[in-house]
This record gives sequence, C-alpha cells and structure tokens, in this order.
Amino acid sequence: MAYILYGDTGSGAFSAEAVLAEAGAPYEFKLVSLEKNEQREPAFLAINPSGKMPALRLPEGQIVTESLGILLTLADHFPNARLLPPQAGAARTQAYRWLAFMASEIYPMVEISDYPERFVTNGDAEALRQKARERIRERLLIVERMCDGPWFLPSGFSIVDIYAAMFSRWRGSIGKEWLKEGHIPKLDNLAQAVARRPAIAPVWKRHFGDR
Repeated sequence: MAYILYGDTGSGAFSAEAVLAEAGAPYEFKLVSLEKNEQREPAFLAINPSGKMPALRLPEGQIVTESLGILLTLADHFPNARLLPPQAGAARTQAYRWLAFMASEIYPMVEISDYPERFVTNGDAEALRQKARERIRERLLIVERMCDGPWFLPSGFSIVDIYAAMFSRWRGSIGKEWLKEGHIPKLDNLAQAVARRPAIAPVWKRHFGDR
C-alpha cells in the first residue's frame, strides 16, 4: 500500500515528499490548496484538526502530522535509505538538534510572516510581519554558520539538508530582496545540491521551479 501525503506545492509538504522520493517509497500526493483555503474545509480537518499541512497517511492507516514528525517517522520506516546518521553517535545527536531548532525557531515565524493578520487586530500586521522576517533571517544565519558543507553534517546527506533547503527557498516568508543579497551562500549551495539529487529533482521542480 502507498503512503498518502496531503499538502500544497511550495509548502512544508515539500520536505515530506522529498524524503518519500529519496527513500523510494510508493506514495500519492493529494493537493490541498492553500490559496483556496482548503486546509480549513471539513474533509481536511478530519485528517488534521489543526488545519495545518503536511499530513501523511501511513500504509497501515495511521495519520502523522507536523513536518518534523513526518520526516523522523519516514527515516525510521526506511533505515536502508540512510536518511539520518547512525544511531547513538554524535552526528545523530546533531541531526536531532538542528532539526528541532528549525522546527521550533523558524517554522512558527513563517506562519506569522505569511499571515500576520491572524495574530493582530489593531492594524499592526505589517510591523509584525517585519519582526517575524527578522527572526527568520537571524535563525537562518545561525543555520548558515553551522552548515559544514557540502552537506549540513560532516557525516553526509540527511533529512537535515532537505529541511534546511526548504526553509532557504521560502522567499515570501524571508523577503526576496534579503535572499538576493547573498546572506546564506552555504545554504544556497546546499539547496542546489539537494535539488540535483536524482530522486528529489522532479519533486523540487514541482515545488520550487528553478529557485
């Protein structure tokens, strides 16, 4: 049976789909349009009551939500794909550290940057957006400094690279002009390397085009 991934192109669903593709897993991508607000419709809320994407239905029927939870679940399901460094080692510890950092320190700010009106009612939405963008940029610069190159971890390619590459390409959240100024060259190189991986390349093209 196939995995079923619910999400939209260019969203956090990219990281989950990229891992599925890299692992060679059978899967189906179910489009849930953010533009049409389909994530708030009863059909999707029955899958994830929080109304957030991505969501993954496992072959046995269980639903997994939260992008980091999905990535770690898939890494466990496909150990031969080596999506994480070996267990009980320093590299695995660092992988967990930086995955958690991006999930907790960057991802929440993306929602604020993209939808500031959800958090304020007194007309300060644009000021809040700018504050969230500043936070995202500060945190991405930390990730940039810690990137070993050519992959994030010295041990080689992992789901950390997929996650970091995704965040580096969300121009609307970060600000297009800031990315064009070249503040994160190591992450840019990492993203290009992820985009060139044979299994991920068509997924990247559909989600991010030539970015």
